[in-house]
Amino acid sequence: MLLFHIGNNLYAIESSRVIEVIPRVSYREVHHVPSYVAGVFNYRGVIVPVIDLCHLIRDKPSQANLSTRVMIVSYSGGDNTLQYMGLMAEKVIKTVNKSANDFLKSGIKTNDARYLGDMIMDEKGMIQNIDLELLFNNFIEIDLLAIKGNIVNVPQSH
Repeated sequence: MLLFHIGNNLYAIESSRVIEVIPRVSYREVHHVPSYVAGVFNYRGVIVPVIDLCHLIRDKPSQANLSTRVMIVSYSGGDNTLQYMGLMAEKVIKTVNKSANDFLKSGIKTNDARYLGDMIMDEKGMIQNIDLELLFNNFIEIDLLAIKGNIVNVPQSH
């Protein structure tokens, strides 16, 4: 699991899905998308959308610190092609060897953020797992991610 902060809280994602962790880069702004979309950038010849997890979860943009990073993660598009997404977070610090089975139910469920998963306790405190499949499905449901063709689906103005 790869650990990072959103505000003062620790979160984790499955490290096997992380292609690379990179510093913040300049993004091209995309209009008519939710405010937590930081923009898109060129990642090795592919246009990749970047989601600011701090803005998505806490409604506050990530701080521009040296430890704020973008985790490039992969997901399968609807046509079974490999797609990439950047997840920006603060204090992307380290990996820990924890299994999904080590996590416990938090006792709280929200329909608006089903991707906020189970928790685990360690010496750093409580760590909440972000379920990447549920996160990707959430973006597909709101028509943010295309499941074929272009990665970012920008709704047309009327």
